[in-house]
Amino acid sequence: MTVLVTGGAGYIGSHMVLALIDAGDQVVVVDNLSTGFRSAVPPPAVLIEGNVGDQDLVRHVIEEHGIRAIIHFAGSIVVPDSVADPLGYYLNNTVNSRALIEVAVQTGVRSFIFSSTAAVYGNPTEIPVREDAALKPVSPYGTSKLMTELMLADTAFAHDFRYVALRYFNVAGADPAGRAGQSTPRATHLIKVASETALGKRASMDVFGTDYATPDGTCVRDYIHVTDLVAAHMAALKHLEAGGASDVFNCGYAAGYSVLEVIEAVKRASGGPFPVNLGPRRPGDAEAIVADSAKIREQLGWQPRLADLDLIVTHALAWERSLPR
Repeated sequence: MTVLVTGGAGYIGSHMVLALIDAGDQVVVVDNLSTGFRSAVPPPAVLIEGNVGDQDLVRHVIEEHGIRAIIHFAGSIVVPDSVADPLGYYLNNTVNSRALIEVAVQTGVRSFIFSSTAAVYGNPTEIPVREDAALKPVSPYGTSKLMTELMLADTAFAHDFRYVALRYFNVAGADPAGRAGQSTPRATHLIKVASETALGKRASMDVFGTDYATPDGTCVRDYIHVTDLVAAHMAALKHLEAGGASDVFNCGYAAGYSVLEVIEAVKRASGGPFPVNLGPRRPGDAEAIVADSAKIREQLGWQPRLADLDLIVTHALAWERSLPR
């Protein structure tokens, strides 16, 4: 089977490409390389530089390569940036996704997996949060992803088209074999930033908000290893290719850790302290969000293998050490 991976030169997308190749699938990547890297796309995958909103390009790729399924990662992901530039986020995450979905329908691609986010929940009233919880995003990032979920549902109702939307919680870590990891400059992911600081690539790091109603006052998140997240995509692809119905699933471990707990884990793994600055909250951050992942475990048979914060941090640090300063 040939799969189109949008954003396949990025952090999560490059891990997805590796998993598909390992499974014997053919892979075509469309990525504009705004945050991704050519070197992150391993052979024999085909890399085509371009924007997923370019319908002529995407149509040509699908027809030339006989694409059977699309896994859509391409998009913008930084919550504070979405608050500052909402229109940019609606363009990149929503308008471009709409263009991609339309071409998929027109060319007969029936299986579509979408990279969504736990940000669609906003500040949930019950934790862990289930897929049927109220959807109340508190940032344009979350709203832009929710709008794409709604488009997918309406499209699946009207056409011979099925999708799975995977709502990611906080993705971290790196390929255990050291083949891929988070390489984006100026990344904002907590474990990435803490790893850079621990290795002296940053002079210090900031904690945004210490007055939340959590045990230590900092935000609480559910951290999922990128390899386990990719396994969820493989399970979703198998589900769709077997004729499974469109659906939405959380991707997390049902375990929450505060910002300060994560920093302590990085200190343990790196073997020493590093400078941490405590600062005010930033716009768009939810207080606490942890996944109820029972649905994906029961319906798709997903079984995470790397559900351990210290292991996630160890893999992230190993990858960070391999990168140049």
